Amino acid sequence: MCDALMTSSKKVNEDVRCFIPDSGKAAALCAMARRCFADTFSHLFDRAAFAQFLEDVYGEEGAMSRDLLDPTIEWLTAEAGGQIVGYAKLRALAAPAPNPQKGALELQQIYVLREWHGRGVAERLMHWALDRARTLGAPEIYLTVFDHNERAKRFYARHGFVDVGHCTFQLGDRIDDDRVWRKAL
Repeated sequence: MCDALMTSSKKVNEDVRCFIPDSGKAAALCAMARRCFADTFSHLFDRAAFAQFLEDVYGEEGAMSRDLLDPTIEWLTAEAGGQIVGYAKLRALAAPAPNPQKGALELQQIYVLREWHGRGVAERLMHWALDRARTLGAPEIYLTVFDHNERAKRFYARHGFVDVGHCTFQLGDRIDDDRVWRKAL
């Protein structure tokens, strides 16, 4: 797995344990994902619509909790000091990819708490996702990213993903452009 001593760019050694979460981690994982999404995007959306979205996706009965029970969705969670600091979610392709190959997968989410950016967690999760996709025989992997999320786009480009199209993301009345990225495996 990926139990490791990670070295941050600040030269601080930190124990980060990676594991496959089960439903017992649902509440903590959803809370971490809610916080990460809110920290990144809350300033863009109407408060009421954003609060409803957070509940629909990360609430106790939300989509994320249901996905944790889905045996076709693969997860890896990163934890430090007993707290979840990041995760990656790999699934069958659901994004609107242009001409995908049979068996393509989607890295649906890779989230890392802001205070853990630049400390190796996202790297570890990305390597797991790419290795796992190869193990599953996927010929390629896709993801979507908010068009204005420049940090994420730089990260994906560094890992060999290329922009191949677009789709939209709707939250409340607001519709934003997302980019569809692809990496051949």
